[in-house]
Amino acid sequence: MSRLLAADLLRVGSFGLRTRRVRAALSALGIAIGIASMVAVLGISSSSQAGLLAQLDALGTNLLQVQAGQNFGGGNAELPPGSEKLAARINPVEQVSSVAGVSATVRRSRYIDVGETGGISVKAARPDLLTPLAGSLVSGVFLNDATSHYPVAVLGAIAAQRLGIGSVGPDSAVFLGGQVFRVVGILNTLPLAPDIDRSALIGYPEAASAFAQDGSPTTIYVRANTDYVDQVESVLAPSVNPAHPEEVNVSRPSDALAARAAAKATFTSLLLGLGAVALLVGGVGIANVMVISVLERRSEIGLRRALGATRPHIRRQFLTEALVLAGLGGVAGVALGGIVTAIYASSQHEQVVVPLTAVGAGVGASILVGAIAGLYPAVRAARLAPTEALRAV
Repeated sequence: MSRLLAADLLRVGSFGLRTRRVRAALSALGIAIGIASMVAVLGISSSSQAGLLAQLDALGTNLLQVQAGQNFGGGNAELPPGSEKLAARINPVEQVSSVAGVSATVRRSRYIDVGETGGISVKAARPDLLTPLAGSLVSGVFLNDATSHYPVAVLGAIAAQRLGIGSVGPDSAVFLGGQVFRVVGILNTLPLAPDIDRSALIGYPEAASAFAQDGSPTTIYVRANTDYVDQVESVLAPSVNPAHPEEVNVSRPSDALAARAAAKATFTSLLLGLGAVALLVGGVGIANVMVISVLERRSEIGLRRALGATRPHIRRQFLTEALVLAGLGGVAGVALGGIVTAIYASSQHEQVVVPLTAVGAGVGASILVGAIAGLYPAVRAARLAPTEALRAV
C-alpha cells in the first residue's frame, strides 16, 4: 500500500491555497479576526489587571480608612476631635493622618459665580497626610507645620485640572470662601483616596481661624502592620469612638482596586463570547471554501485517484488544506491581537501583557476549527469515484 509522506502531504495540501490565493486569504481573514479579537480581549484585560495589581503592590493593602457614619436617629455622626490619637495608640498601627471637611467654596477667580465650584471641596489636612497615602506631588511642596498657619493650599490632581492650574507659579492662587489662597503644591493622583483628588487642602490651623473648623476629622487614614490589618480593622471603630462605635465606618480602600480587577475579569468573559462568535463565522467560511474547492477540483481528484491515490490520501490532502488555512489565520490572528494589545496598553501607560495561554489557545482553537470545518469536505472528496470525477475533465 502506498504511503504519503508528511512533506508530500503538506505540498499537495497547500496546492489549492497557492492557486487560489485571494479566496484563501479571505477565508483565513475570518479566522484571524476571531482569534485576534480573543487574544486582544485577553491581552487588554491582563494588561489592565496587571496595572491594577501593580498599583496594589506599590500602594499596599494595609491602608484603612475611618469615617463617621450615621447616628441612631439617621443623621450624620462625627468623629471625636482626638480620634486620631486614639487610633495611633493601637499597637500594630504604623502611620496615622486625617482630613476634615471645610465649609467653603472653591473658585479660580472672584468673578466666577459662587455656584460654579466644579465639584471641588475644601479639606483641612495634616502635614503628614502623604505618608499613609503614599502620595507625591507633580509640582511645588506640601503643607508643613509653618504653612499650615497661613492661607496656602495644595490642590488634588483633578481639582488642579478643573481649575486650569498645571504647575505652581508665583501667581497661582484660588479663592476659598472668598479669600485668596496661594497654591503651593499640586498632587499626583491618589488611587486610594479619590476624594483628595477633587479637593483643595489647607492646614488645620488655618481652617480653624479662617472657617471656624472645630478640628474634628471627617476621614482618618491608618497604615497598619501588614500581618495585623484584619485585627486593627476590627478594633478601630471602638478605639476612635468608644462611646458610639456603631457610628464609625471602617473600610479598606485597596478593596476598590481589587474589585475593579475582578470586574475586568468578568467583563472579559462576555467579550470572549463575542470573539468565539467571530471564530465560528470564520470556521463556516473555511467549510464553505473547502466544499466549493471539492466541487471545482473534481477532475483533479479523479486524475489522482486514477494514478493510484487512495481515498485516505484524498481525505488527508483536503483536511491538510483546511488545517493549513486555519493555522495561517490563527497565527495572523495571534499577531494582530498582540499588536492591538500593545497599542492599547501603551496608550494607557500600562504594562503590555499577552498571556501565553491566549497565544496557545488561539492557535489551537484555529486548528481545531479548521479540522472540524474541513472534515466533511475531505470525506466528500474521498468518496468521489474516479470515473465520476473524471467526467468533469
